[in-house]
Amino acid sequence: MFVCASTECFPGLSLPDACGRLVDLEYTAVEVAIHEQGGVMKPSDVHASPEAAYERLRQTHRLTIAAFSIDIPGEGDRVYEQFESCCKVARACKVVALVVPAAELGTPFNAEIERLQELVRIASLESAVVAVKTQAGCMTQDPDTAAVLCKHVKGLGITLDPSHFIFGPHQGKPYEKVFPHVQHVHLRDTRKDKFQVQIGQGEIEYSKLLAGLQRVKYQRALSVHIPPLEDVDHAGELRKMRLLLDSFL
Repeated sequence: MFVCASTECFPGLSLPDACGRLVDLEYTAVEVAIHEQGGVMKPSDVHASPEAAYERLRQTHRLTIAAFSIDIPGEGDRVYEQFESCCKVARACKVVALVVPAAELGTPFNAEIERLQELVRIASLESAVVAVKTQAGCMTQDPDTAAVLCKHVKGLGITLDPSHFIFGPHQGKPYEKVFPHVQHVHLRDTRKDKFQVQIGQGEIEYSKLLAGLQRVKYQRALSVHIPPLEDVDHAGELRKMRLLLDSFL
């Protein structure tokens, strides 16, 4: 396992600026958010010019790109075409893990299975792995459902974000059953009454979490996801989390 941080830690910053901040904080790897809203790049732009996207992604201050987070709103062929372009760029950048959001609650189960099957099929052509996020308000807010999705979609992985199992509607429910499917991890500190708190003030048991991942031989990234909090030293929180995770590795 190794520690990285997401560009989503720096809302509004460009890719080079976000990576520059991470280098200053002694990170060695980055997760790049390719989101139509709020990312450092847009999937529509990647699709319009994959070559230009690849050149932009070289501006990472020599940080290793650990994963792409890809969020393409809508449905239909346009989504799959843009996703395919992102997969091709991922292969060029030697990125394997592709983080995608799960469907919202209320989406028919079979429709979500079909969507994820198509994403997995497209990604597999470029030797990439789709890792659907565990997220409150989505079908993966329940660890049981998240594990069932992986059983129905061959090759599907999970991006484990334990905060959603502590703060969300299934708080306190064991989630070890998703560990065998984990391909990426998002981390911050969380309480039952607040999604993000300062490091050390929440209920994430990092040593227990990492021990569980080690048991299933997880060897990929632990991605820090800490946007700024009001009246909190943001750089200090990012540095503290890196040092904390490094101490367990």
